[in-house]
Amino acid sequence: MFGVVGVKIALISDIHANREALDAVLAHLGGQGVDRVYCLGDVVGYGPDPEYCVDVIRSQCAITLMGNHDEGLFHGAKGFNDHARAALEFTRKRMRPRWFSARIVKQRWEWLRTLPQRHQEGRFLFVHGSPRDPVREYVLSTDGFLNPTKLRAIFDAFEGIAFAGHTHHPGTIDGDLRFHGLDGSESFRFDFQPGGQYFVNVGSVGQPRDGDSRACYAILDEQGVTWHRVPYDIPTTQMKIRQQTDLHEILASRLSMGR
Repeated sequence: MFGVVGVKIALISDIHANREALDAVLAHLGGQGVDRVYCLGDVVGYGPDPEYCVDVIRSQCAITLMGNHDEGLFHGAKGFNDHARAALEFTRKRMRPRWFSARIVKQRWEWLRTLPQRHQEGRFLFVHGSPRDPVREYVLSTDGFLNPTKLRAIFDAFEGIAFAGHTHHPGTIDGDLRFHGLDGSESFRFDFQPGGQYFVNVGSVGQPRDGDSRACYAILDEQGVTWHRVPYDIPTTQMKIRQQTDLHEILASRLSMGR
C-alpha cells in the first residue's frame, strides 16, 4: 500500500505511441530507485508505434488508466481536431482485431478497452483528465486566472492530491489556484505542505507541449513530486511519422518544438 515511508512511484502519461521517448524514459527511471510505475493514459494516438508502446506499458506498469485517445478507439473521436482524428483512425486500422487475428492482437485491444478511468490510493487520486471528468476534461495552467470558477469546482471534486496528464504541460496548481511550472531544468522538485490540496500534472512522455521537447515524467513520494526531463531520439520518431501517409506532418514537426 502506498504511504509506506520510502516508497517511490514513477508517473508517466501521454506516451502517444512514441517508442523512442518511452524507451528513454524507462531507461532513465530505471536508475531512480522507483518501486513501481503508473501510467495515466493516452498510450496511443498521434505516434507511429502503438503496438510496441501498448506491449511495454502492459508489462512495465502496475496501473494504467484510460486516456481520451485510448477511449477514442472505441467511442469515437468527438472533440478531436482533424490531425488527431486521422491519427486515431490510423491506430484503429493497425490495432483492431479481425476474426483471424493473433491472440496478442486481441489481447492488446481488450486491454485498452477495459482500462479503468481512475485510481485512488490513500490521499492520492490518479486520473487522466480531471477529478470531475477523468478522461476528457482539461485542467489548464491558465485556469486559475482565466477560469477560476471552473478550477474551484474541480478542486471541490477531490480531497488531498490529484495527479493527471492530458494537457502535456507539467506543473502543480495549489489550493489558492496558483500554477507552479517547471523552470526548464533537467529535474524540478515540488514539496507538499501538510494538509495541502494540489492538482499535479505529470507532463507528457511522447509529446511535450510546454516548450521543452524533452520527454517528461514525474516521481511521487510521500513528501512531494520530482519531474525529470529526458532527451530522446526525436529525428527517428519524426522519420517514422513521415513514413506513414495517414499521419500529418505537423505531428512530426511539433516534436522538435515541444508544442
